[in-house]
Amino acid sequence: MLIKRIGYFLVGVSISSVGVYFFWQKKNATFDYGMDARTLKTIRIKERHFSEDAKKVMLQSNIDTLKISKILYNGDVDFSQSKPRQKPCAEYYITGKKELENFSLYVTRCDSIATIEKIYIN
Repeated sequence: MLIKRIGYFLVGVSISSVGVYFFWQKKNATFDYGMDARTLKTIRIKERHFSEDAKKVMLQSNIDTLKISKILYNGDVDFSQSKPRQKPCAEYYITGKKELENFSLYVTRCDSIATIEKIYIN
């Protein structure tokens, strides 16, 4: 009797897990719990501006906003080179991954605006 109940329980958990997976996938929900993920998400959701220096580097090096968005989506935040507690605007040094590992960004995050201050190409 107990084995039968455990079997029903496991079948129910399996079916509901599949349902929840597809439900959350259609909603494009993200689970940003790490420090890097939270920081990058708060930068992504703010209105994005580019400094004149960043615009020059983008024009000279043929970098478009898609590459910047990719770095802001899955880059690494280097907290040792960042100033996250600086007031009024925190500053972050973000490096790209994989094919964008040669690019780094210096971003200032204020209350409603995130400004790409500098773009570094290694």
